[in-house]
Amino acid sequence: MASLDRSLIAGLSVFEGIAAADLDRIVGQARSIRIAKDQPVFEQEQDAHSFFLLLDGHVRVVKSTPDGHEVIVRYISPGELMGIAHALGRTTYPASAIAVVDCVVLAWPGQLWSTFAANFPSFSANTYKTVGTRLQDAHARVIEMSTEQVEQRIAHALLKLIKQSGRKTEEGILIDFPISRQDVAEMTGTTLHTVSRLLSAWEDQGLVKSGRQRVIVVEPHRLLVVAEGRAAKS
Repeated sequence: MASLDRSLIAGLSVFEGIAAADLDRIVGQARSIRIAKDQPVFEQEQDAHSFFLLLDGHVRVVKSTPDGHEVIVRYISPGELMGIAHALGRTTYPASAIAVVDCVVLAWPGQLWSTFAANFPSFSANTYKTVGTRLQDAHARVIEMSTEQVEQRIAHALLKLIKQSGRKTEEGILIDFPISRQDVAEMTGTTLHTVSRLLSAWEDQGLVKSGRQRVIVVEPHRLLVVAEGRAAKS
């Protein structure tokens, strides 16, 4: 198999500040894996045998609750690490990661985590920064769930997705991967019926356009008004 080139990871924030020779060592210990759409990269409570970097595609992180419900925790974009259970002091994955589209990932054996963290201080610092950001996101979502109306939660979710992976089109900002109304419901702790009703209402008002697994935000500023609870009450 051809060896992987450091250009795959050079320039990514998690590898910032690492010398070229060290990047060669890091990428030389990775495997490149293709994950087909809807297939898992790893599964919740599975032994954390590897950690991963998403090179191409999008991945949704899903947590199953004890009562069998599924909650979408976040979406992973190219250039992000995932499966970093070892950074959390865990030996199993806390959630599952499912390919939203066909994906390419780099995978390193889990036992290399402590070696990388010890040998490359900037890798360790950048990774813990990622962990911290994700924890802040999780706390923000808990607060949203307990204090915000459902339309605010859905507006916040769409705005976050366009910030993360929005692509400008003639119609507006497209969330650049397939996302269903059920996915939005699982992100925001609500029902498919509620999401469908709200998206239809917002479509009538010209805020969004949505189709099968496709959402375009036409008026981001007006959606932000809804998210912040500043919309005029009818």
